[in-house]
Formats: sequence, structure tokens, C-alpha cells
Amino acid sequence: MDLQFVKIENPQQWNTVLNQDLNGHFLQSWEWGQFKGRFGWVPHYLVWKNDHDQIKAAALVLKRFFFSYFSILYCPRGPSLDWSDKPLCSSVLSDLQTFANSEGSIFLKIDPDVALGEEKSIVLDGLQGLGKKVTEQLREFSWSPSAEQIQFRNSMLLDLRPPEDELLSRMKQKTRYNVRLASRRGVTVRKGDHTDLKLLYRLYAETSLRDHFTIRESAYYQDAWGSFIKAGMAQPFIAEVNGEPVAAIVIFHFGKRAIYMYGMSRDLHREKMPNHLLQWEAIMWARSRGYTLYDFWGAPDSFTEEDPMWGVYRFKQGYGAEVLRTIGAWDYIAKPMLYKLYSIVLPRILAMMRLRGRVLTSQSLE
Repeated sequence: MDLQFVKIENPQQWNTVLNQDLNGHFLQSWEWGQFKGRFGWVPHYLVWKNDHDQIKAAALVLKRFFFSYFSILYCPRGPSLDWSDKPLCSSVLSDLQTFANSEGSIFLKIDPDVALGEEKSIVLDGLQGLGKKVTEQLREFSWSPSAEQIQFRNSMLLDLRPPEDELLSRMKQKTRYNVRLASRRGVTVRKGDHTDLKLLYRLYAETSLRDHFTIRESAYYQDAWGSFIKAGMAQPFIAEVNGEPVAAIVIFHFGKRAIYMYGMSRDLHREKMPNHLLQWEAIMWARSRGYTLYDFWGAPDSFTEEDPMWGVYRFKQGYGAEVLRTIGAWDYIAKPMLYKLYSIVLPRILAMMRLRGRVLTSQSLE
């Protein structure tokens, strides 16, 4: 396939193409690249044009230097293209490999939003079985399954197109009961804004310490939430009891999809089920805005009770959401020896960062 492979620097054109033509993910948006650019990454906005100047594929590729001398490349939830078009895929994969080599990078990681179409998997846009074909093609082009998954491999998606009463009927009985229970027990939900950023971080910090996961410094989230609220691409929801905040979520929205990417809560009033009402209000808000999918963002790798995300999965399943299993992350390894070194060193660096992060998070609440 004869395609022109170029960079573009037009934010409006980029997002329009992603939304209208390529059904691209939020993590491929222009704004996400600019946000990551403020935290050590260099964004590259790459497109493939045909002879009629039509953009047939796009890839936001983020570059970061590793130990000052070497770089790594990451294309979050991309590239965006018609993965059923094998010649197009071949051109994109080949050009991405050439780009990685020209940048002198150790490797290029992609994690495209391609459904596997296996059992227990929701099928989007009739792409059942596509995942197997795509993985076969990736292997043909010397890409390898990555041991490092940056994003969740799997997620839970709720189709927002049915009427409200049908959405309610598809919910688990207990979930429907808890949503109504929260309202009866005095839980209210309001939409947040810029004035709530400090509150959101405090709630998130408390949640991370209670549930033993590591978060970044406050400045990262002030930007992650604040800049997207300002751009009209994020909406916080805050649950309160007698005017006191007890839980919150932040919904990002782009294209056809609203995404629940951040959730936080206090121990106070948990028996009143504020998290159940929060999700329902966000779902209704997304539906009223014309979004057709509500992405619960994250599901187990293994659907067994031993998986650490099993409880989260059961909570999301209660709303009638279905599992989306994707092909996961794949790496093109440009420098094999350095890639092996990186694979050894990175886990140790991350372990130190997590330890330091917990200390800093604890200090921020003092």
C-alpha cells in the first residue's frame, strides 16, 4: 500500500480524525500527548495519508530518555487504524519500526485497542476474531508480547444506547438495590470543577494508602485532572453525606467513550454505598451527553477469585458491563541487548519509586 508517513502539528485536525474517522482512544488524543510532554515525554503525532490526502492511520508516539543516552517509545492505546485492513497494518507496522530505529530507541511499545474476541469478551464493531489475526501479523513483523503492561490489558464496557429502564434491568439486583439505598441514606452526588482539585487529590491519597497502591505527586494529578477539565474532556463527580465529601470519581471523555479512570473514597459512611450511586450518576451523565460506551477501565488478567482485581470486577459487573479482552502490549525491540538490560533494571527502579511514593503520599496528608 502506497502511503505517505508524516508528522502533523494541527491539534484540531488530529482530534477530528481520531474522533470521526479512526475511532481513536482518549490516550491517543492531542491533549494527552501535551500533558505527558509536561512530565518528561516528547510527543510525536504521526499519520499515514493516501494519494487523496486522506488520513488512514494515526499514532501518538511518546518518547522518553532512559539514563540520558537511550530512549524508549510508547504508543498508548494505539496506533489508531482499521486493523482488519492487512495491507494498511503492514505499512503502519513497518513504518513504526523504521521510526524506532531512526530515533535510536531501545524499543517501541504499542497496546492497541483491539479486542481478542475470545470467550467472556465483548465484541466491538463486529471485530470478533480480529485479535488473533492482528497478533499473527505482529509476530510476522518481529513484534513480541510485552511483559510490561502499562495500561490494563482488559476492561469492562457498558453499552449506553439502551433506554434507562433497560440499563436498570440489566444491572445485578444487589447493585440496583445499593444505588437506591445510597439515595435513601442521604448520599448526594454533585459535579466537581477546578475548585475541587485539592480535595480530589486528598481523597485519592487516602485511598492509595488504605488500599496499598502507589500514586504520583500532587502536581501530576493537578495537571492530569485540571487541564482536561479545562479542555472539556474530564468531569469529576463527588459524593457527599450531609455536605461532607466521602467519595469521588473522575470521568474522561473522548469520541464515543466516557472512561472511569480514577476513583477515590474515604472509610467514612462506606455503609451508605456512595460508590454505587457515583457510578450510576456518571453513567446517566455520559448517556445524556451522547456517549455510547462507558468504560470502567480495568478488569482482571485472570477471571478467578484469586486475581487481586476480582472484587473490582464483581463491582463493575454489577452494572451490566461486559468484559473487553484486548491483545495487550507488544514491543518492537530495536536494541536487544539494551532491551534485556532495561528489563532487569526497570523493576528495581519502579520498586524504589513505589517506596518513595508511599512516603511522599503519607507526608502530603500530614
